[in-house]
Amino acid sequence: MKFTITISSNTSWYIYNFRLSLIKRLQQKGAKIYVIAPEDTYSHKLQEKGCCFVPLQIDSKSTNPLREVRVINDYRRIYASIKPDIAIHYTPKPNIYGSLAAQFLGIPCLNNISGLGTAFIKGGFLSKVVSYLYFLSQRRVFRLFFQNSDDLGLFITSKLVPQDKAFLLPGSGVDLEKFKPCLTERKVSPLCFLLVARLIWDKGVGEFVGAARILKKDYPDVQFKLLGFVDYNNPSAVPETQIHTWETEGIISWLGRTDDVRPFIAESTCVVLPSYREGTPKSLLEAASMGKPLITTDSIGCRQTVNDGENGFLCQPRNIEDLAEKMERIILMPDQEIKEMGQKGREKMITEFDEKIVIEAYIHAINDVLIQRLK
Repeated sequence: MKFTITISSNTSWYIYNFRLSLIKRLQQKGAKIYVIAPEDTYSHKLQEKGCCFVPLQIDSKSTNPLREVRVINDYRRIYASIKPDIAIHYTPKPNIYGSLAAQFLGIPCLNNISGLGTAFIKGGFLSKVVSYLYFLSQRRVFRLFFQNSDDLGLFITSKLVPQDKAFLLPGSGVDLEKFKPCLTERKVSPLCFLLVARLIWDKGVGEFVGAARILKKDYPDVQFKLLGFVDYNNPSAVPETQIHTWETEGIISWLGRTDDVRPFIAESTCVVLPSYREGTPKSLLEAASMGKPLITTDSIGCRQTVNDGENGFLCQPRNIEDLAEKMERIILMPDQEIKEMGQKGREKMITEFDEKIVIEAYIHAINDVLIQRLK
């Protein structure tokens, strides 16, 4: 069966790195895929994978009503031209604006709440506006996927989405074949803690550096590394000058950005993400799938990746001292215990976070849409 699907996000980078497996599966089923997103260095890579790319200007930091209405109109124009059978949206503004435009044209939407956005979380007048926009845009979607039970519960209790349209997924899932323990992996020496994320303060970058500063006093040979790019489109971006200052102090090493995190995870002892709030962090799923212990916060979206004390440790959000204490536990842990902790993480990924679960949920929803449209 031939059918057309649009997939939209606030960056092409997100779609390429997090949704490529879904795209491949949909193409195998006969779908023509249009990617709608701001143009970046990953846009042409999506085209190389057989996607049609449609550029769309989205300013993640903007709160200008006229500019935001223009985005809705752009979506409406694009959808009217493509006439997709289904529109899939990721990230806050596409979830809201793309859905409003699609619903006006009678296009079924499959949306994914991977994070609620800074404006929704911080409270105040803007939060109320965003909440109302979620209510307007999500109540008539065909299906709304959530990456953690906290966000799902919040939307249902706040009556932002009908309960029968809300479904829980294990994050974005993880490719267990691509991210697997290296059988020939060398012993990591000296110990290395790795944070893999967009470099924004909300990911806990400051806490990671603060904990590294504490631990460097007693463990000068232990390494602390940042892997990721500075997301200047995010109001929480860590200035590049600040990162270079930390490097000059000898606290951390910045590895920049990469299209393949596996070699860096393989060379680390433990992967750390002291984030304030997530959907479900892809970097933690990938690290655990590769047999690495995790340290993350006991916060929404993060806590479900760790069975505390088994495949890693949970720390208090925004608490540098507690994070340092959990990292010191890894430093003092015998090599065999670190290995066993990593093995338990791999087992958890196999039983709970296989990306096939996520892809099959989308395939099932798409089949339901197509069946309804044939009636």
